[in-house]
Amino acid sequence: MTTRLDATTTTTTTGATAAPAPAGTEPTGWLTVCPIDRLQPGRGAAALVGDTQVALFRLADGSVHALGNIDPFTGAAVVSRGIVGDRGGEPTVAAPLYKQVFSLRDGRCLDGAEDGDAVSLPAFVVRAMGDALQVGLR
Repeated sequence: MTTRLDATTTTTTTGATAAPAPAGTEPTGWLTVCPIDRLQPGRGAAALVGDTQVALFRLADGSVHALGNIDPFTGAAVVSRGIVGDRGGEPTVAAPLYKQVFSLRDGRCLDGAEDGDAVSLPAFVVRAMGDALQVGLR
């Protein structure tokens, strides 16, 4: 599922094209992406927030996560179709093409990290608000 979103559907007052807020930052507004029940637990979905493809994940415990949808190893927009899992208590997604595993919390690649390969996906602020899934905006 891919949804085109723009600044007219959010509470932001900047008037600029909506862009997702990086994880760890305070969003300036929130964009409702879809009803939370449209995301099946353990599966991903893609949304277009401004010009950024975002991969959205809802886990069985009810937590939600958002990462960049572009696989840094292939350039393909496929992360949302990855395999959701767990590595030592860390929620993960394995990219569907070459199966590199990324943390859903911060987007870092868990494969090869010990070798100094600092590859990661951007992680974004996301929340479940009532029945809605929202992405933070910057």
